[in-house]
Amino acid sequence: MARGKWCSYKRITIFICAFNIIVALYVLHSLYANIYIYSTDSQKDVKYTPDQVRRMEEAIEIRKAAEPKELVKLVKKLKKQFSEEDSFVEPPSSLKQRIMDEILQKLKGLNTENLTEHREAVERWRRDKLKEAKMSVSRAASANSSMPHREAGMLVRTLEDNWAKLLEEIGVYMPVDIVHKEHDDKPEGAEEIECIVCLHREVVFFSEEMIIPGQPLPPECHAEVRTDYGGAAVRWGLTHHKESAADCCQACLDHARHARPGEKKCNIWVYCPSEAGCYSPDIYEHKNQECWLKYAEKPRLNFKDKYSESYRNSHPTAPLYVPWISGVVGA
Repeated sequence: MARGKWCSYKRITIFICAFNIIVALYVLHSLYANIYIYSTDSQKDVKYTPDQVRRMEEAIEIRKAAEPKELVKLVKKLKKQFSEEDSFVEPPSSLKQRIMDEILQKLKGLNTENLTEHREAVERWRRDKLKEAKMSVSRAASANSSMPHREAGMLVRTLEDNWAKLLEEIGVYMPVDIVHKEHDDKPEGAEEIECIVCLHREVVFFSEEMIIPGQPLPPECHAEVRTDYGGAAVRWGLTHHKESAADCCQACLDHARHARPGEKKCNIWVYCPSEAGCYSPDIYEHKNQECWLKYAEKPRLNFKDKYSESYRNSHPTAPLYVPWISGVVGA
């Protein structure tokens, strides 16, 4: 009796397992059949009637005819021009040097210190050079071009868009004229009185290397253009601004004169004359009219005249010329 009962349980278990297997096989078969049907349907070529083919060809021709071909050409041309402008690089040091030499040569040939004539001469040089560069660009394929096409393109961009920045970099400062107008506000019938009007005029000194704006620098300042002296700062220039290099020098002399016993006396002054600010390898942004007062037992040069090519390669933001004016005064 127990044996028959065990056998009935066994039969029921086998029956249930067999049923589950059959259901699983059925599900797998259904999935495979659907995949097979989809793959065979996708492989069938769609057949169109000749009339449908003709209509599709006509639609394609209409779309092609409606394309704004001239506009597409113009857009491609503009994209090419923009890409050329984006790929513009800053003029090399050799080009800047040549520009500076030509400007200085132009100024030397004037034999005058009239600021208006200097400014007009530089502007005429710029216009003539710009015209020459544009002609070289337009005659790129001609053997008669006076300069290489790439150099001409850089020169056009520099003289048109970056002219003021270039003047700052090469150390040419062109002050703006101050126009004084006389107004006849004398009351009617009043006597004519002769008077002497003394107008303060800023003096601008021209040197072969640099133009120094401001008052004349006295001999005791020992001013050196394009020079940066090192030393311990007795007055930080970041918060100490002066109107001119002469004022900065005088501040150094006054500091040394009024220093207390045991204090470091200023014997070095360093001034930034550039309106665009002055370069320095430290972390600060040095602005126009900064006046640094320093002390050094044995004054030592940081930089003089030009930054070397190796230095500019390792410091990409460094300009071609040292922008500072410095001087060592007596203790």
